[in-house]
Amino acid sequence: MTDADQAREQISGQTRGQTREQTRQDAVETALGKLDLDTKARLLAGQDMWSLPAVPGIGLKSLVMSDGPIGVRGVRWTADDPSVALPSPTALAAAWDPALARRAGRLLAQEARRKGVHVLLAPTVNLHRSPLGGRHFECYSEDPLLTGAVGSGYVNGVQDGGVGTTVKHFVGNDAETERFTVDCAIAPRPLRELYLAPFEAIVANAHPWGIMTSYNRVNGTTMTEHRYLVNEVLRGEWGFDGYNVSDWMAARSTAGDIEGGLDVAMPGPQTVYGPALAEAVRSGEVAEATVDGAVRNVLRLAARVGLLEGAPAVVAEPPAHLDGQALARELAVRGSVLVRNENGALPLDAAAGGSVALIGAAARSARVLGGGSATVFPERIVSPLDGLTAALPEGALTFTVGADPSDELSPADQGFELRAVCRDASGAVLGTGSLPSGQVQWIGDDLPEGAAYETMASIEVTGRFVPRESGEHSFGTRGLGAFALSVGGTPLWEGVQEMGDEADPFEAFFGAPAERARTTLTEGEPVEVSLTYQVPDMTAMPLKAIMFSLLHLGPRRDADELIAESVAAARAADTAVVVVATTERVESEGFDRRDLRLPGRQDDLVSAVAAANPNTVVVVNAGSPVELPWREDVAAVLLTWFPGQEGGAALADVLLGDAEPGGRLPTTWPAEFADAPVTEVVPTEGRLEYGEGLFIGYRAYEKHGVTPAYPFGHGLGYTDWSYESLEVTPDSVRVRLTNTGTRPGRETVQVYVAPLADTVERPASWLAGFAGVEAGPGESVETEIPLPARAFEIWDEEARGWRPVAGSYEVRASHSHADTRLKATLDVT
Repeated sequence: MTDADQAREQISGQTRGQTREQTRQDAVETALGKLDLDTKARLLAGQDMWSLPAVPGIGLKSLVMSDGPIGVRGVRWTADDPSVALPSPTALAAAWDPALARRAGRLLAQEARRKGVHVLLAPTVNLHRSPLGGRHFECYSEDPLLTGAVGSGYVNGVQDGGVGTTVKHFVGNDAETERFTVDCAIAPRPLRELYLAPFEAIVANAHPWGIMTSYNRVNGTTMTEHRYLVNEVLRGEWGFDGYNVSDWMAARSTAGDIEGGLDVAMPGPQTVYGPALAEAVRSGEVAEATVDGAVRNVLRLAARVGLLEGAPAVVAEPPAHLDGQALARELAVRGSVLVRNENGALPLDAAAGGSVALIGAAARSARVLGGGSATVFPERIVSPLDGLTAALPEGALTFTVGADPSDELSPADQGFELRAVCRDASGAVLGTGSLPSGQVQWIGDDLPEGAAYETMASIEVTGRFVPRESGEHSFGTRGLGAFALSVGGTPLWEGVQEMGDEADPFEAFFGAPAERARTTLTEGEPVEVSLTYQVPDMTAMPLKAIMFSLLHLGPRRDADELIAESVAAARAADTAVVVVATTERVESEGFDRRDLRLPGRQDDLVSAVAAANPNTVVVVNAGSPVELPWREDVAAVLLTWFPGQEGGAALADVLLGDAEPGGRLPTTWPAEFADAPVTEVVPTEGRLEYGEGLFIGYRAYEKHGVTPAYPFGHGLGYTDWSYESLEVTPDSVRVRLTNTGTRPGRETVQVYVAPLADTVERPASWLAGFAGVEAGPGESVETEIPLPARAFEIWDEEARGWRPVAGSYEVRASHSHADTRLKATLDVT
C-alpha cells in the first residue's frame, strides 16, 4: 500500500468513526427524550449491587459493572466462576511498559465479555504517598507520570475490547484509615501536580468512559459532591465526557451529589437517587436539566458498550484472543525486580546439577493477590514450590517451612474441600455453592442458585479436611454473628461474635481471626468439618451482604526448631532460596499498615539461612515495601510483588535464567520505616494534612538527603548496558546505548530533569519520560523519548493555570533516579 493509499484509508477510517459517533449521539438524545422523570431518576441508581436497570421502552439493556484491577470477578464472588488473576498493579507498574499494560487490559476486557460485564471498576491510580497505605498493592506508583502512563495503557487496552473503565478513586484516596469520612487537606500545587496528574493524563491519552469518585473529602468537600473538581476540572478543563459513579455507598446527599456532578449512586436499589431524586426535582430543589445531564452520560456509556438500541458499539470486533495463563506468566516475569545480585548469584545454572533448598511457608502457600474488593478466584495457582519442582531435575529441590509469616489462623484452604449449604428455618436446603477456601463473601445478589436473603436462616460451610501434618490443629472464625463449629462430628464451639471498634466494614469482616477450638488430627486421615452461621434479619440493611470465614492453623511447632531445620537444609544445598511474604492482615483494603516489618520470624529465618549458606537468594512476596534488614548479607534479592496465579512458574523462569527479570522499582524502597519521608496516614480529628506538599517518594528522599535501600527506578537484569550518547531538544530526548553483556536483555531508559537554579519551590529532580529498549549481546539501540512541556511547568494558583518556569535544566538519561548515565543542559524560555 502506497503512502497515498494509507492516507486515504486513515481519512476513511476517521470519517467512519465520526459517523458512528454521531449515530451514537443521536441515539442517546432520542432515548433521553422518551424518558419520564421517574425513569430517569431510577436509571441513575443501581438496581442491585452491580448493575443499572434496563429500560426496554427505549431499547436500553441492563449495564453490569464489576471489580477488575487484576482480574474480573463478575457479579458472583465465587470459585464457581473462576477468573484469571494477573499480578498486582505494583507489579504491572514495575514493568514500566504502557504497551504491556494495554495487553493486560485487553485480556481483562476478554474476561469481562466472557462474564457478561460491561464496565470494569478499575484502574486504581492513587499515589503511593506513604508506604503505610494498606491498599498500595492496588495502585501503581509514587510518581504521577509513571502512574498516568501505565494507567493510560490499561484503560486503552480494556476499551480496545469494548469494555468500559472507571478510573479511581478520584481523588485523594491515598490511605485507608477513616477513608469514608477523612478530609484530605491538599494544597493547590500538590493536588494538581501530583494527585490529579494521573487522572488528567489518562483522560487526555486514553479517553476513559468512566470515573469513580471516592469516599473521602478534599479540602472540606465530599468528593461525590465536589462541584469544582468534578464539574469544573474533570469535565470542564479536561473535557471528560464519561459517566461518574460513586464508590460503593459513598453517595450521601441527593441534591449535593447530583449538583456535584455524580451521575450514578451505587449500589442499589436503596440510594440517594431513584425516588428521592425525582422528588427533589418536583420540589424544585434540583433542576430536571441537571438530571438530564447525568442520564445523558449514562446513556452515552451504554451506547459505547453496545447496550442502547440504534447506537453502534465503539468496538464492533474485539481484539484477537489472548492466552490468560501465558500473559499472566509474562507479566509476572516482566514485573519482577532484581534489586541485588552479588557475584552473579542469579541466574542459577540448572544444567550444572546444583541442589536448591527452597525455604518458607510462602513458597508452598503463595500469596498471589491482595485483600479486599480486588480479590478473585483463579482456576489454578502455581506456587514457588510448584514452579521450581516442575523446572528443576528430580531430586534437585528440597523444601522446608522455616518460618510462617503468621501464627494466626487463616481461611481454610490447603487440604480442605468445602461447600456452602444454605437452609431455611425448617432446615430444608435452598441452594449450595462451592468454596475455594473457608471464606463466604456474598454481596447483593451474589448468592448460590435458589438461595435468598429473605428465606435463608442458616449457612453451613461443610466438607472434608485431609491434614498435611499430625498434631493439634486449631479452628476458628472471622466475621460477625452466631456460629457453631464441629470437627469429625464432634461439636467444638458455639457462640456469637459482635462488632468491635472497627470503623470500616472490610476491617470488621476481614480483620482479626478468633481461635475457637483445638483438636488432634492425624496426617492423611480425612475428617468432616462444619461451621454453621445463623443469617441475621437484613430487612433494614441498605446493602445486603454475608461475609464470614472458617479458619484453620496447623500444628504449632517451635519456631526455633523450624528455623534450625531450614538452616540444615540450606547448609546442605548449593543455593538457598527463601520466600518471605506479607499476609492479608498486613496488606488489604480497609486498613493501613502500622509498620514495614515482615510478619512473624521471617527476618530471623533469612539471617540464619544466610549465615549458613552465602549463596542465599531471597524472594519477597509483598505488594509494597517492607524492611529488609538482612539485605546486605544475602547474595540476591528478588521482588515479585503479588505475582498472580502464574507466579511460581514465572519465578522459575527468572531464577533459572529462562527469562530476564524485567522490572524497575515504581516506588522507592526505604531501608527502614524511620527513613520513609511520609508516615502520617491517621487523621487528626477527621483531617489528614498533606503537609509534605510536593515532596513524596523519591522527591522527598532527595530533599531530605536520605539514601533508601533501593531508589525509584532501580532494577538489575542479566546483562550490562553502556549509555553512548544523549541528544536533547526542547521536545525530545534521544539516547543511544549498547548491550555490553553476554545475554540479550531489556533496559528501561529513564529521563529526569533538574533545574540548575530555581526561583520557585520544586523537587530537585523529577521523572519526565521513559522508554524500554531491547538488544542482543554487543548490539546498539537508539530510542527517542518525548519531553512534555508539562515537565517544565508548575500550577500557578493565582493565575489558576499552568505556567512554564524559564531557566536552565539538566536533562539526565538514567538507569534509575540515583544512577545517572548521561546528562545535558537545556534552556527553557
